[in-house]
Amino acid sequence: MNSCVRTDTAGGVGRLVLDRPSALNALDLPMVRALSSALLRWRDDPAVGAVVVASSSPRAFCAGGDIRAVREAVLAGDREAVRAFFTEEYRLNRLIAEYPKPYVALIDGFAMGGGLGISVHGSARVVTERASLAMPETHIGFFPDVGASHFLPRLPGGTGMYLGLTGARIGAGAAVACGLATHFVPSAGLPALERDLARADAREFPRVLDSHARPAPASELADHRERVDHCFGAPALEEVVARLEADGGAWARGALADLRRASPTSLAATFALLRRGARSPLAACLERELRLGEVLTAGPDFAEGVRAVLVDKDGAPAWAPVDTRTAACLQEA
Repeated sequence: MNSCVRTDTAGGVGRLVLDRPSALNALDLPMVRALSSALLRWRDDPAVGAVVVASSSPRAFCAGGDIRAVREAVLAGDREAVRAFFTEEYRLNRLIAEYPKPYVALIDGFAMGGGLGISVHGSARVVTERASLAMPETHIGFFPDVGASHFLPRLPGGTGMYLGLTGARIGAGAAVACGLATHFVPSAGLPALERDLARADAREFPRVLDSHARPAPASELADHRERVDHCFGAPALEEVVARLEADGGAWARGALADLRRASPTSLAATFALLRRGARSPLAACLERELRLGEVLTAGPDFAEGVRAVLVDKDGAPAWAPVDTRTAACLQEA
């Protein structure tokens, strides 16, 4: 088993612990394979009735995929390594979504990108007061993947499009309110929750989760509900921008600033992808994401965006004009 993914079983519960704290549990290919291997093994093991996935660090559940490693493969011209990573990551996402046993994610700290891919598709997502969720891919020249083109359009109103385009971070309150999370449990209560889950039969998991859950904090999006729906429910990306500009308020100005920091190609791809995903099953969404990922990682914005955000950290990417190949890719998918 990969040393960055610890596994154990107790009381009929398989436990997966992400243990790469120096990288905020960013998923590399060995970690993806370790998670898949354990889940496949436990899926057919009658002694394991449920799965719990957690982190060894209070800072992060999982900060996403190891995008720096993907960038290195891109720069080295190793397209096979790029495809292998996304193929196996998306296969893991689908495995979780179709898992026949309860799958509970304990989100304490950052859960971004790939971190949502290994949590949102599960049957229960527990968040704490330290939780911070986001799909920030448009700011690195990519797009919300790991099945986000399926789950974001199914959030209420314009919430999914807002989160996907801007990369905005939300806390526990908004996560529960919009459905990305199912339960709120204070971080101090997680050890007791895990203990009781380990003692419970899988059929008792809903009762155990409900008994430990507390009222979630107020959603930070609650005061902007109508603005989110109006602006990000627009039928075209240009209209989203126009509605934000017409609004003129502080929240709208912040959303516009987020959009203007993002890759124009990524914004166009994300808008089209989420619109397509609203009418597609998860399997089709993941296949479309895989094809789009091959196109975007081959373009200039991905390497440049990752450089600006994660490598040099200067926050000043030099974006290219909109790449028309993304539209062609989405038309074909």
